[in-house]
Parts: sequence; C-alpha cells; structure tokens
Amino acid sequence: MSTSKKFITNVFKPEEGYDLWAKHYDGDKNEKLAFLNTFDESVIFKMIGDIENKKILDLGCGTGRLFKGLMRKEADLYGADISQEMLNVASKKYSKVKFVKASAYDLPFTDDQFDIVVCAFLIVHLNDLEKAFSEVYRVLKPNGVFILTNINQRKAPKLTLNSKEEIVIKSFYHRPEDVIKALEDVFFEIEDEDYVNSENGNVWINQIIKAVKK
Repeated sequence: MSTSKKFITNVFKPEEGYDLWAKHYDGDKNEKLAFLNTFDESVIFKMIGDIENKKILDLGCGTGRLFKGLMRKEADLYGADISQEMLNVASKKYSKVKFVKASAYDLPFTDDQFDIVVCAFLIVHLNDLEKAFSEVYRVLKPNGVFILTNINQRKAPKLTLNSKEEIVIKSFYHRPEDVIKALEDVFFEIEDEDYVNSENGNVWINQIIKAVKK
C-alpha cells in the first residue's frame, strides 16, 4: 500500500515571510511582480501628480518597485519596510533613496514630515487599518497626499522558495468600503478613488485611493 507525501505550507508573518522571499521577489519568474506592474503604476503616478522637490515616503516599499517612476524628477525619497532583506535588495538598486526598517504601525519619523506617502499592496498584510492610517496622517504635512492600493485578495498565494518549500505570507481581506471608512475615521478626506477591474469588468482587482490630510 503506497502513501503520498503530504507537504505542509508554512504560514509566516510579513517580516519573516518577506525576509525569506526577498531574493526571489525581483526574479524573472516572479509572475506576481509582473502582474502588479501591469495595473497599478499608471494610476498611482497619475494620482500623485507633480513630485518635484517633494518629500515622499514609499511605505511597504519592498525591493523598490515604485522608485523607478518616483525618480523621474527631483524628489527627496524615503523607503520603509518591515523586512530588512527586502530593504537590502532595494538599497543596492537605489542608492539615493533613504531606507529604514519600520512597521506601518510605528513610523520612526517626526510629525508633519512628508508631502506624499505611497502605500502600494501593503494593507493586505495589515489587520488594523486605523492604527496604520493614523501613523500616516501624523507624518504627513497639512494638505499632504496619501496614495494607497487595496488588492482584492481573499486568500494569500503560495510562494515557492529555491528549497522547494512553499510558504504563505499572512494577509487580511479588506472590503473597499471598510478602507474608505478607516481613512475617514482618522480624518483623511477622500479626493479620488479608482478601480482596476478584470478583463470582463465583472470583478474588481485593485482599489486605488487618493486621500488628503486636511
């Protein structure tokens, strides 16, 4: 009687999971990275607008996916991520960006410091949106802009390491209306909201929001 081997997929918190996944994130076979690039960059940069001479924080910057676009004009750029390994990859690519290891719940910056905070595909890993949004509100200058994305991901994908081990990085599903409410509860004003939909238009894939600190 033969038995098949049962593989166990290990679930990791974001810091541990992305430390393991960092060296794979920019790889040619990373379909997730290619997928993200196809539907958020044009909307994000359109919402951001003019960045010249602005102080900008990419919160949850990972390996620096957005910095290529953010460096198109002179700006004072910062990147923050909970994974040191992701930051190590990013810092090798973007020497002019100031990187810091930090949680979205506890940012090591002074009040009213940034003109713009960008937060792409981070909140899927946050269970307390109001706590994180309060920190963003604190570090933004008055009339500062907060651009964030909310991916429609009900179940975290399995990621395969070089060791063939499968891992899952813990995530949380947020309904679009709950994201809006959390922003408004910490006194952000919603200036714009856009959706990227599936090819047939029946399913939303990504919610992109522009909020302002008034």
